[in-house]
Amino acid sequence: MPRIATSPADLLTRDQLLQLSGLEFMQAILDGTNPGPPIGQTMGYALHAVADGTVTFRGAPEFNVTNPMGTVHGGWYGTLLDSAMACAVMTRVPRGAVYTTLEYKINILRGIPLGMQIDCVGTIDHVGRSTGVAHGEIRGVDDGKLYATGSTTCIVMQLG
Repeated sequence: MPRIATSPADLLTRDQLLQLSGLEFMQAILDGTNPGPPIGQTMGYALHAVADGTVTFRGAPEFNVTNPMGTVHGGWYGTLLDSAMACAVMTRVPRGAVYTTLEYKINILRGIPLGMQIDCVGTIDHVGRSTGVAHGEIRGVDDGKLYATGSTTCIVMQLG
């Protein structure tokens, strides 16, 4: 069961981070060995599955992520897709390296009803020495409908 970092002291040190491959890092968040980021708790989603080249987050938008019209804010879709797509890239980052998002794009296809459980799956298209490209989808767990898609480009940086 994933746990959440509650302060900067909970996060891995640079040296600890560089001892893990990206896949090991993501698996350690999933099994609770390493803490997950607090943004998931803030936004109402958590890491649900990790495999080589793919990551799934599961969550449900609540009122705290709505816009003034009472619908799910586009930033929620974007944050969730960015997390899944970039973490999918992370599963292919080697020991001694880290990544960050360079850019991402989303397409919102329909509104997600508040409280509805969704899965957001990020899948890599390419990860090389210096860049990673991935795509993602948000789908309803119960209805299987596609609610949003996205794509990302990440930079892979060698630190070790």
